[in-house]
Amino acid sequence: MSDVTTVPNATQAKPKVTHKLVSLCFLSLILLGFVYGIYQIFSQQLIAKGIAPWLNGTAEKQLDDKLMLPGYEQFQTWDAAWRYRLLGQLGPQVQQGCPGWLFYTDGLRSPIVDPLQALKQRVLLMQSLAARLRTAGLELLVVAVPDKSRILYEKLCGLHRPPSTQAILHQWGQAVTAQHIPYVALVDVLATNPTGNYYRTDVHMTQTGAAQAARAVATLARPLVDGQGDTSYQITKATHPEQRVGDLLTLAGLADAPNGWRPPPDQYTPETFSLADTGGGLLAEDSPIKVLLAGSSNSRRSNFAEQLSRDLGQPIWNLSRDGGKFADALSNALENQADWPKSLKLIIWEMSEMSLYAPLTEGEKKSLENL
Repeated sequence: MSDVTTVPNATQAKPKVTHKLVSLCFLSLILLGFVYGIYQIFSQQLIAKGIAPWLNGTAEKQLDDKLMLPGYEQFQTWDAAWRYRLLGQLGPQVQQGCPGWLFYTDGLRSPIVDPLQALKQRVLLMQSLAARLRTAGLELLVVAVPDKSRILYEKLCGLHRPPSTQAILHQWGQAVTAQHIPYVALVDVLATNPTGNYYRTDVHMTQTGAAQAARAVATLARPLVDGQGDTSYQITKATHPEQRVGDLLTLAGLADAPNGWRPPPDQYTPETFSLADTGGGLLAEDSPIKVLLAGSSNSRRSNFAEQLSRDLGQPIWNLSRDGGKFADALSNALENQADWPKSLKLIIWEMSEMSLYAPLTEGEKKSLENL
């Protein structure tokens, strides 16, 4: 009986070799990335700067920027573009109602907290802030900007607002007026021309919508600042409409995508408001500034503050903040109350509808604990 020599099957050995090569490639990439990361840490002197940059997030941000692979942003744009073009997807933060009309997802989903409970807590904060301003001899006017999905419900096309938030804006208005505080909800104002008052690809009001909102606020604010002032603006209007990429396109990752691979951007004609130089600056000792505006990004877009200033005839000190949430801008402004000009008479506090039932921020929780 002869010995039989078994020859290993070459095709069975190849996968093992292939797996080893793939593993070595991935290990090499990991090591390369590790070495590159260490190099960037030392090249940016992030170690020498101590622990503070790591605690406040500055170091991580710098490192993320440096570790960004070449072409990664373009890859993200094209990934978002083909998903929209072929699958109609806009990512988790943006939804499309009727064709071309984009909405912020958070305005359409049920709140993660009890909206009524959140509202009650914010009413307590409002009462505390209002009392503090009254003690300082200052008037308060509250402005709530309705969510785009409330005003443009006819453009939702199958999307739905959560029923639990429907009555919150009205209840907030009742709570404010119960404190004898002037209040502007803007719902009726912006509902008169809904498609002209909000951008299609942005959550904010258009210049037209902001102009209507400013007129409504000025009507209530005027008696609180001794009537119409004499401040005037020079308004320069562009000669041709321009393309405006809204924040919802940016959230969907499509800000830099070519047309045809994203919902069409808005078209608008920019207006520039120029306030005459009075000399000495807005907050000079003899400055006649009477109005402080503390709000959200709504007060920083579409020339809302400038149009309000024009309608009041009063210069406006705008301390609004992007992502200002419910009272962040006003609370931060109050931290420097000692530096406010003595001529100040009126605080206009603006917030978005969604901020009324969003989860409480850490600052709001701390403020409630101190009440």
